[in-house]
Amino acid sequence: MKRFGFLMIAAVAAICFALAPTSARAQVSIGVNIGAAPVCPYGYFDYPPYPCAPYGYYGPEWFNGGVFIGAGPWFHGPKNFHGDVDNHFDPHHGYKGQLPEHGARPESSHRPGEVSHFKGNESRDGRGHTVKGH
Repeated sequence: MKRFGFLMIAAVAAICFALAPTSARAQVSIGVNIGAAPVCPYGYFDYPPYPCAPYGYYGPEWFNGGVFIGAGPWFHGPKNFHGDVDNHFDPHHGYKGQLPEHGARPESSHRPGEVSHFKGNESRDGRGHTVKGH
């Protein structure tokens, strides 16, 4: 009889164990919802808070049909992209001139991607990095 009681207890324990919810593996996901890319007439800088870049900062390879290919988290150019910029127009390099406002439209005399006599002095990868060898 003792054997039967032991088997019953073992059977009840097995059923309870089988019906108990199993714990799921913890899954850690880090994501940043950065929202939409800034709307700027001549592109935006590749660093926060992503201010609009002035006409002449980006070379023509940064535009496809007059549309900026993006920079920083919104970059959508080729994997091995290297594009020239003129960092004289970058506030991090001492530029104190006016920057376009977000949502501004290009001036009629300044077409995006068509800077006459563009002279880049730095090459960037679109993801916030300077590319050596320029």
